[in-house]
Order: sequence, then C-alpha cells, then structure tokens
Amino acid sequence: MTADSHIGRRPITRMLRRAVTAICAAAIGIGIAGCGASSAQVVTLDFFQFKAEAADQFKQMAQEFEAQNPGIRINVNNSANAQTDLRTRFVKNRVPDVITFNGDINFGMFAASGVFHDFTDDPIVDELNPGMVQIAKNLVQTTDTSKKRLYGLPFAGNASGYIYNKALWRQAGVDPDNPPQTWSEFIAMLQKFRDAGINPVQATLADAWTTQAPLSSLAGTLVPESEYTKLKTGETNFETIWTDTIEKEIELYTYADNEKGVTYQQGTQNFAKGEAAIIPLGTYAIPQITLINPDIEIGFAQMPATDDASEQMLTAGDDVMLTMGANTKHPEEAMKFIKFLMQKEQLDAYADAQYAITPLKDTYFGGEALEGVRPFFEESRVVDFCDHYIPASINIGGYLQSAVTSGNVQQFINSMQSEWDKVQARTF
Repeated sequence: MTADSHIGRRPITRMLRRAVTAICAAAIGIGIAGCGASSAQVVTLDFFQFKAEAADQFKQMAQEFEAQNPGIRINVNNSANAQTDLRTRFVKNRVPDVITFNGDINFGMFAASGVFHDFTDDPIVDELNPGMVQIAKNLVQTTDTSKKRLYGLPFAGNASGYIYNKALWRQAGVDPDNPPQTWSEFIAMLQKFRDAGINPVQATLADAWTTQAPLSSLAGTLVPESEYTKLKTGETNFETIWTDTIEKEIELYTYADNEKGVTYQQGTQNFAKGEAAIIPLGTYAIPQITLINPDIEIGFAQMPATDDASEQMLTAGDDVMLTMGANTKHPEEAMKFIKFLMQKEQLDAYADAQYAITPLKDTYFGGEALEGVRPFFEESRVVDFCDHYIPASINIGGYLQSAVTSGNVQQFINSMQSEWDKVQARTF
C-alpha cells in the first residue's frame, strides 16, 4: 500500500469515528443499550429519610445496596423537618419512592390518606413481631377497624419505661436483675433508695416533652388502645382514661429529690454520673447516657402501673416505619431496596448502633441493657405510646409539666379535653 493511499484513508477513518460517536450519543439519549451507555438503564430511587442520628448509617446501607445492584441508585434525602417536608411533597404530588418516618399520629394520618403502599398481605409480614405489626395498624387514623391495615413495615422499635443504675441498686440492697413487677413494689423501691440517701428519680422537667415518657409508660398498662378510638367517637373522655395515669405520674416525681427543673441534656448527664437510681425515659436516652459514661452499668425495665403483675404491658413504639409510595414509578426496585433493608443483618446493625429493637419474631436487642424487657416482645405484650394518638397541635408536654409541678390533676384533664374537643370540631 502506498503512502498516498494511507493519506486518503485518514479523513474516512475520522468520519467513521465521528459517526460512531454520534450514534452512541443518540443511543444514550433514547436509552438504547450498548456503546457504553449502561448508565441509561439505571433507576434512581428517591429515599426520604427522617432520622438525623442515623443518617450516616442509612447512607452506608444505600451504598451497600447500590454495590449489589448496579442498575439502581439511591438518592438519600435526609430531612430536618420530616412532617412538613413530606406533607409538602404530597401536596405537590412528589411522593418519594422509599420512606422512613416515625410511627406516630402523623404517620397514621398520612397512611389513612392512601399515599403509602399496603403491605398487609406481603409474605414478609409473617416474619415480623405480631405486636409491632399491630401497633403499626392501630396508628392508621380511622375509626373503621377494617381499614386499619399495614401501610408500612416496622423497621426499628423503642420502648418506654425507665433506665436504672445497677451499682446504685446494689448499694441500696435492691436486686438489679429483678425489677419490681407491680406499682406498689415500684414505689416501695423508690422509698428504699431515699432511705439509703440515694436520689430515687432523675427528673428533667425543664424540657416538657420528657414528661410524656412516664405518661406513656403507665398508660400502656392502664388504658387499652381501643379507648383512643372511643375518645374520637365521643364514647369516653380524658377524665375517664387518664386520671389514674396522671395521678401516678405525679406520685412518681415526688421521689425526685434533687433539682427537678433541669433539661434532658443535664438530666442524662446527672444520671450518667451516678446521681440518681432511675431516670424515667425510654430506650432512646441510652446512647446519650453511655456516651457520657461508657462504663456505667445500666438496665432498662418496664414501669409497672397496677398491682397485678400479669396485667403489665410494655409501651413500645415503631420508632422507624419503612414504607414506599403507593404509586411509585419503580415498584420493583423500591421493594427490592426495602427487602434489603429488612434483612436481619441490616436490622441488627441498626439496632446495635441505635440501641433499638428489631421487628422480627426472633427479636434482637441492640444492647444488653434491653434484655430485661425481652419477655414482653416474645409474648407480644406491647402497646404503642399513648401520645401517638394525640395531635401534635395539643401541647400535651406543657400541660403535663404544669400538672407534675403543681399536682393539679383536674386542670390537666380539663386542658386536654378542651383542646381535644377543638381539634375534633375542626376535623369534623
């Protein structure tokens, strides 16, 4: 071949290369496979994530899922104001593909509107703790029991009761491996701490929301969840369902012998330093306490509310609900990601990091301190937080704070009933 022939072919070669490049570019634009255009087949899921303290963990899980599923990308959107942000998305018809949200009344209101997928008949439900599943169903804000279906999977649970310092219990002659099982035994124990010169209860009344913890702990046993449906229909009232509960909460705080009006932050620090025998908060406070004092030996127990041990129920919530949009454009991919997150390996890792409780029948507890309430989960003796049935517009924490400080039960009952009636009138 002559030099001239090589020269003559160069423009042709360049033209061919340009043509191939143009074809590949067009293929990418219209989603045709080949020509290095695999990215055109990637599905991106919008993952709405509400739990700030677990943001890094969910990001890591998403990356692990992407590595196993190269055709799916997860766009993690962490929200600082989940309720408002999610409501805005719904209004604008931009429902996320996959969603985490707190299992509270707001989740129940969203679920009742039909924006979430219905998991009721999904085979995965057979693997879950029946008590946690029932809590999720009960959240759906409808008085029609047939419509209380499973619009999200419980991903992680927490519990309300009290955290206790085992070393101080031993110092007072109280067995830390056998917490009281009745209300009378519980009060007698607090008196025993006082007699031993130990502050029985660490209060955190400067932060009103913390007063809702013992209310939920006590109401779990004293008030059947069905009563909150009757409350909506007008068949009962707050005086009937909560008088006994608030009276017992007020009695509990009379055993807070040190400064009551401290913040949650200060209170958990005080407890971590060994300044009280118990702190009446839920499992969510354990990471804060152990962060301050990694060596503290703590336990967690159900707060008994009556003098019949067999009646006791553990207040436990679906702290994280996992669901997907009812009309997502990518149902197969979204469900695949959800099933990945619901694997035991992922659930256990989350529980370890967050001191959480897994939703599987074979319940795993993220921390030895939680083992004391295992029987309640195994026997499905768990009920939801009572304040999950109260609209956020009602300042329940403020009313409780005032009641605990003043001891005025009737004022609390009257305030709750008045605000509840206003909400129901607006809803009607």
